[in-house]
Amino acid sequence: MSRHFTLHTLAACMAVSLPSLAETSTGGVLALPATAVTDTLEEPRIDLGTPTQAGSRLNLSALDTPASTSSLTAEQILQRANRTVQDAVTRAPGITSIGTPGNGNTALSARGFSGHSSVMTLFDGSRLYTGAGTQSFPVDPWMVERIEVIRGPASVLYGEGATGAVINVIPKKPLAGEVRNHLRLGYGSWDRQQMGLDSGGSLSERLSYRLILNQQQGNGWVDRTDSRSLAVNAALRFDASDDLSFTLAHDRGDDQPANYFGTPLIDGRLHGSLRDKNYNIRNDVQRYHDEWTRLNTDWAINDSVSASNQLYYVKSRRHWRNAEDYRWDPDRDLLARQSYLEIRHNQEQIGDRQSLSFDHSLFGLTSKTVVGAEYNRIRFNVDSNSPYDDLQPGDFIDPWSPAPGRFQSASATRPQTLSTTRTFALFAENRTQLSERLSLVTGIRRDQNHIERDNLVDDSRVDRSLNGGNWRAGLVFAVSDDLSLYGQYSTSEDGVGDLVSLSASRIGYDLTESRQTELGLKQRFWEGRGEWTLAAYHIVKKKLLVDDPLTHDKQQAGQQRSDGLEASLELDLGQQWQLSANAAVVRARYDDFDESVDGVFQDRAGNRPANVPRRTANLWLSKGFGERVDAGVGLRYVDQRYADTANLASVPGYTVVDANLGWQVLPEVRLGLQLNNLFDRQYVVAAHSGEQWLLGTPRSYFATLDYRF
Repeated sequence: MSRHFTLHTLAACMAVSLPSLAETSTGGVLALPATAVTDTLEEPRIDLGTPTQAGSRLNLSALDTPASTSSLTAEQILQRANRTVQDAVTRAPGITSIGTPGNGNTALSARGFSGHSSVMTLFDGSRLYTGAGTQSFPVDPWMVERIEVIRGPASVLYGEGATGAVINVIPKKPLAGEVRNHLRLGYGSWDRQQMGLDSGGSLSERLSYRLILNQQQGNGWVDRTDSRSLAVNAALRFDASDDLSFTLAHDRGDDQPANYFGTPLIDGRLHGSLRDKNYNIRNDVQRYHDEWTRLNTDWAINDSVSASNQLYYVKSRRHWRNAEDYRWDPDRDLLARQSYLEIRHNQEQIGDRQSLSFDHSLFGLTSKTVVGAEYNRIRFNVDSNSPYDDLQPGDFIDPWSPAPGRFQSASATRPQTLSTTRTFALFAENRTQLSERLSLVTGIRRDQNHIERDNLVDDSRVDRSLNGGNWRAGLVFAVSDDLSLYGQYSTSEDGVGDLVSLSASRIGYDLTESRQTELGLKQRFWEGRGEWTLAAYHIVKKKLLVDDPLTHDKQQAGQQRSDGLEASLELDLGQQWQLSANAAVVRARYDDFDESVDGVFQDRAGNRPANVPRRTANLWLSKGFGERVDAGVGLRYVDQRYADTANLASVPGYTVVDANLGWQVLPEVRLGLQLNNLFDRQYVVAAHSGEQWLLGTPRSYFATLDYRF
C-alpha cells in the first residue's frame, strides 16, 4: 500500500491522537458514561440516575428502566484502545465478537444468541437492516458520541431481530456556542496512520454544525493485509424557535479492511509459526461503501406534548472476491485453497419514524406515554458466482510459504436475486407511577413485514407477509433514590434468517418466538462515587428450524433456552483511581434441535449453540497523577466457545491485557500511547470454521497527538 493514500489531502488541517483521558477529580464524583454533547466538545458525565435513550423511548434513567442497559462514551471507547465499534461494545457486560469478513467483521453474540439476526445494530436510533448476514457501518468510532446497549429481547422497541441485544450507535451531534476544534494525529505498529478532525459550534444565533473527518490506513500484521478507511460526518442544526429544531446529517464510510480470512489448523492444531501468513489470493477484494442521510425534527408542542421525526436514506455497496477456505490435506502435506467466491451487494433503505410523547395523568396517577409509527422500504440486490466451481479443485499450497495465486473460479459472477422488503410498525410505551416508590413500565409493538423476492437466474418470484407483535411489562421499585429493584417480562421475534435476504426455501417459515423473564437491581453508593448492577434472566426461544427425522425436511420445532447472570461495577477509589468492571455467566443450550449431516440424522439437544462463551469479563483500572499524567490498564476475558452445533470443534478462550498512557503537555496539547495485547498472547477472536480461525492482533502500539483549540 502506498503511504500517501489520500491522507496528504487533509494533512494541512488535521491531526489525530488517542482521546485524552478525562482529568480525574480528587473529589467524590464518579466518571461515568456521557450524555448528549451540548455546548462544548467536552463530555458531560452521567450516572444511573441520568436520562438516556437506552432501553426506552420514554427518556428514562437506568434506575427507572426495567431492563439491563449500559453506555460507553467516546472518551471511554478511544482511551481503552478500541479501534472499532465492535471492540468497544465487547467491553460491555456479556457481549462478545464473532466478526468475520463475511459478516463485515461486525457480528456479535449476547445472552446465548448470535449474529445480526438476533443482535441488532441501530444508528442514531434507527435500524440498519442486514442483508445476507452482513453489516459494514459505522466504519470507526471517531464519529461516535456514545454507544448504548440494551441486553435481552427488545423487539417491543425495534421489531424482529433483537432477542440477544440491541446496540445503538449514537453519532456526534451539532453543538451550540463557541466553535471548538479537535485535531488528532496518530502513528503505530505496521505503519498504522490516523488523521482526524472534530469541529463544531454555532454559525449564527440559530444555526450550529458538527463536522467530523477521519482517515486510517495500515499495512497489517498479517502478510498482504493492507487496509484503509475514510469516515465523514457532517450535520447542521437549525433552531427555528426555542421549541422547534431541525437537524440534517450525512454520514459516510469507505472501508477496505484487511483481507484476512483466518489461519488454518494443521492436523487439528494451531501452529504459531503460521500466525502472520496470508492464504488469500493476490487480486482479492473487500470493499464497503455506506452512506446514511437523515433529517431529524424535534418539536416541544407545549409543556406536556412533544413530537419527533426522523426521515432517513441508507445506501450500501459491498464487494468481495476471495479464496475463503483453506483445509489441510494430510496425504499431500499441503493446504487445499478453495471457495473462490465473488459477491456484490447493492442495498438501499428509506424510512421514517414518527413519535409523540405525552405527560399526563392516568386514573389520577402521574404517567408518560410515547406512541409512534415507523416505515421502511429496503431493496437488496445480490450478484455472485454462486453456485461456484473452483477452476482448479486442487489448488494446493505450502502452509509455511503460501503462493498468493489469483482468482480462478469456473463460475461467472452474475445477477442472482433482487428483493424488496417493506415494514410498517405501530408502537407505544407507558410509564405510570403507581405509588411514590413503585412504577409500571409497559410497551407494545405491532409489525407488518412484506417480502418480495425475484430470482434473477430463473425468473421465478416469491413473496410473503410476516406479521409480528411483541410486548413488555416491568415493575421498578425505588427502595431509595439511589437503589432500584426491577422485574420484567418481555417477548421478542427473530426471522429464520435476515428478512431482506431470505432464500426461497425459507421465506415460507414463520418468525421465531422468544420469551424472557428478568430480575435485577441497580444502585449508586458512596455519595455517587460508585454504582453497581446485577441482573438474572431466563430466555426461551421457540420455532427454530430443525430437520424432520423421517423426511429430513426443515420444520419449525426446535427450541433453545438461555439462563444467565450479569454484573457491573463503576467505582471512584479516591486519589484519582477509577475502576470499571463487569462479568457475565450464561448457560445456553438446545432443548430440541435435530440436524441432518451428510444425510444422517443428528440429535443436538443439550448442546451449546456455536459462538457462545459461558463466561466473559472486562476490567479497566485507571490512575491520574496530578493534572498532567494518567494511565490505565484493562483486561478482557472470553471463555472457550464451540465452532459448530455438534460441539465437536471448540475455540480456546483467551485473556488479553491492554494499556494506555496520557500526558497533558500543554492545556491544548496532549500526547497518548496505546498498548494492545501487552503480553503478546496468541488468541482466537472468531472461527471462520472448525478448521480455520481468525487470530487476534499481536502486541502493538499506537502513539497519538491531540490538539484542541
